[in-house]
Amino acid sequence: MEEYIVIMRLDLLTKEAQPSPEQMEGYMKQYHDWVGGIAAQNKFSGGKGLAVEGKVLKPNNVMTDGPFVEIKESVAGFIIIKAASLDEAIEMAQACPILHGEGNSVEVRKIISVHES
Repeated sequence: MEEYIVIMRLDLLTKEAQPSPEQMEGYMKQYHDWVGGIAAQNKFSGGKGLAVEGKVLKPNNVMTDGPFVEIKESVAGFIIIKAASLDEAIEMAQACPILHGEGNSVEVRKIISVHES
């Protein structure tokens, strides 16, 4: 089994795109059910959500607010899953409830090591 990162992107800034507390509760249940299904297969390695606050560092000491200055779509979080192939990882990611939101996306990439332990 290889590890794959599933990066979840959505609009975290536009006021109209933000769910109500009731909607958010429903979305989080769908998300936890999805992750629970992956964990039940022993293919969940972990994950985290990300705060909306942050800075982007660029060459020549340029720093901008937040990771979403140029685009509305930002990384909301990620999970790491185990799969035998990219196709299997994609199949799991296609069930991500974030994909029900207009303009949202999920990116799946194999994790490779470039650092020695």
